[in-house]
Amino acid sequence: MDLDAPFQLDYTHRVRFTRGVFDPDNRTLTSLLEPTTDSVARACVYIDAGVSEAWPGLAGAITTLFDVHPALSLEAPPLVVPGGEGIKNDPAQLEAILRSVNEAHLCRRSYAFAIGGGAVLDTVGYAAAIAHRGIRLVRLPTTTLSQDDSGVGVKNGVNAFGKKNFLGVFTPPWAVINDTDFLMTLSDRDWRAGFSEAVKVALVKDAAFFDAIERAAPAIAERDMTAAEPVIARSAELHVRHITEGGDPYEITHARPLDFGHWSAHKLEQLSGFEIRHGEAVAIGVALDSVYSSLAGHVGAPQAERAVGCLRSLGFTLDHPLLDHPGLTEGLEEFREHLGGRLTVALLRDIGEAFDAHEIDPALVARSIEYLRAMG
Repeated sequence: MDLDAPFQLDYTHRVRFTRGVFDPDNRTLTSLLEPTTDSVARACVYIDAGVSEAWPGLAGAITTLFDVHPALSLEAPPLVVPGGEGIKNDPAQLEAILRSVNEAHLCRRSYAFAIGGGAVLDTVGYAAAIAHRGIRLVRLPTTTLSQDDSGVGVKNGVNAFGKKNFLGVFTPPWAVINDTDFLMTLSDRDWRAGFSEAVKVALVKDAAFFDAIERAAPAIAERDMTAAEPVIARSAELHVRHITEGGDPYEITHARPLDFGHWSAHKLEQLSGFEIRHGEAVAIGVALDSVYSSLAGHVGAPQAERAVGCLRSLGFTLDHPLLDHPGLTEGLEEFREHLGGRLTVALLRDIGEAFDAHEIDPALVARSIEYLRAMG
């Protein structure tokens, strides 16, 4: 007997923007939680160490919020975990999170709150996805990068075997809450890093949005929140729309256009021992693939120059000695392997329009690097 029975699962992607999320009078978080049959929503909280240091009263504010809402139960004191790629490279950190879930007796209708940058969201998200085959994850991204891109995605994972996100799952979060107050304490480097992903999604999805980023770039570089907030929100929206309306949220059939610039970005991170931030690597990768698109005859030189110029206006340095590393183009095979099947790399046909390329010429990559450097 042959039996084929297609089925679908329904998810709602909940994304909220607010300020002061842990203020007892702010209902954003509490309105998103569902109590269990005994009318209590149980949770554990995991805080990025960098966030904990920048916000010394945060753990106390979280505890107070749970204390004043009888329908919420904090099952253990908030656990501070390392931030950055270190948490994704250390299996002991994943085990510690899983141990805390077990000791708190969380169930599938309980919640794991992940507060931090993308690496912490990835690791806590992976732990939440594999504990009991899935407990509910609430992400509270605290960087520009995680608020405008990674935090609103459906991916969770950790690094293994020297490869980025080798272990991971596709699992939508229960909710994502972007509290823009957290952005105020970022270093200039971390502030800047997230806007490469906004440029990326604009280049492949929305020409008018790219125009807006281009105009706002000098003000964003000066940390003008009035200029930055609409860019972060629109970038998050475009990422969510692609996931929920693009027809392939789990990348079963093909690579995402939202991975534009990422084949080299992931490799640069790896080659640098993750000294290069993800957003910095994406800026270099987006610039490189924009120039490549031009030299390959897919898009005009003026469009490529605008892409590079916008990234520079945001404050990114688009050159690095590792661009000359002989292992850089190994990133193409790792990219193909990670995504599955045929190599698929997004390239530009115009600002706001991408297409899938299935071959990348290493010699032309080398020319693109030299051309990018020549652009100054």
